[in-house]
Amino acid sequence: MSDDSTKTTHFGEQIVPENEKKDMVHGVFSSVASRYDLMNDLMSGGVHRLWKDAMMDWLAPRPGQRLLDVAGGTGDIAFRFLRRAPEATAVVCDMTADMLEEGKKRADAESMADRLDWVVGDAMDLPFEDNSFDVLTNSFGTRNVTRIEDALSEAFRVLKPGGRIMTLEFSQLPNPAMQWAYDRYSYNLIPTMGQVVANDRDSYQYLVESIRNFPDQERFAAMIRDAGFEQVKYRNMTMGVVALHSGWKL
Repeated sequence: MSDDSTKTTHFGEQIVPENEKKDMVHGVFSSVASRYDLMNDLMSGGVHRLWKDAMMDWLAPRPGQRLLDVAGGTGDIAFRFLRRAPEATAVVCDMTADMLEEGKKRADAESMADRLDWVVGDAMDLPFEDNSFDVLTNSFGTRNVTRIEDALSEAFRVLKPGGRIMTLEFSQLPNPAMQWAYDRYSYNLIPTMGQVVANDRDSYQYLVESIRNFPDQERFAAMIRDAGFEQVKYRNMTMGVVALHSGWKL
């Protein structure tokens, strides 16, 4: 029998025991929850809204579908999904209760309450039955899980046959010079913004570092295929700063 305490993983640029990362990530998002939406706007200049809208354009929500938004935080993706498919339903699942509580305060949460549920849960051990959802999304949360392969396996399990996974995640720019410039912006400005706006430099330092340890577009697409998904494709946005990945459970 293997001892999980001897396995290690990345937490930003630190190497930590696998069994400690979950609590460390939970600590980060509990700390930033109250300023999370504001910081997203500041860090991206509001462009994250366009990325999420593009995600919905490709996803094309349909009436009657049931969505699971994993690492759904304050509900951005679920709200967009339900606005586009009035008869659909959604579950926002996140391991950080503070993030969900912030989402419940938003006006959309009240107006959509009869079609929307909020559940505390881990992407690597989803608290849902097999074949339960038509669509599963994850927006900027995949890179925070301890074992990406386990999260993808769980996504495959809870999706119905014919269901679709779509992830939106920071990725790698194909041009080294542009990647260098983007890295300088990320490492020098974002933690400082986190200190000024959220009084939390360390959490935003981790979030920047976590982007650099996430698989590039081709590697992540291969991981999605390895989990059992077919017709796996991705689209770069903003020159590859982020990428949308899509796959089907066929």
